[in-house]
Amino acid sequence: MNKGMFVTFEGADGCGKTTQLSLLKDYLSANGYKVLVTREPGAGGLGQKLRDILLNYDGVVSNRCESFLFLADRAQHIDTIVKPAIEDGFIVLCDRHTDSTVAYQGYGRGLDIERINYLNNLATDGLKPDLTYVYDVDIETSMSRVGNTKDRMESAGNDFFNKVRHGYLEIAQKEPDRVKVIDATLPIDKVFEETLAIFKTFRV
Repeated sequence: MNKGMFVTFEGADGCGKTTQLSLLKDYLSANGYKVLVTREPGAGGLGQKLRDILLNYDGVVSNRCESFLFLADRAQHIDTIVKPAIEDGFIVLCDRHTDSTVAYQGYGRGLDIERINYLNNLATDGLKPDLTYVYDVDIETSMSRVGNTKDRMESAGNDFFNKVRHGYLEIAQKEPDRVKVIDATLPIDKVFEETLAIFKTFRV
């Protein structure tokens, strides 16, 4: 049986990570790999309900509450979707994971990052991605791609997203073996060339 693999796609809103995930999925499927595409928040029934609260609830959501909702979704996601797929030999491609919580709630919202890392470890039962892509764009490009219709997270403002971007780059500096930064202002095909080249260094 082929060994499973866990790959996550990260970056600020509008960075193009979902497009790159889709392109890599198509390539891997065409080359005989078993592939599962998933996301956080919002994979599966319970996850979808949590996603709706996180992105669309129009009342006040405290920063700590927001973090725990993401963590609850993550625990359910890892236990019921990600781990079983990896054990079955799938390459799991996930749109956002633990690094989003560190970047958005830690660097963006100002919550204690060491505590977030501890809670992430609890939620994932210690499972870490084999490879994480961070698609880096400047805030002006990010916001122009998102457009005028924004969900609750996308409406947080430029100062917030500058902190998020800094957070992602700092995560990459701390874990260079796992986290690979790609300039997402390049044309889509060029970004995918780099995405695929990096993948091939992890998996032949």
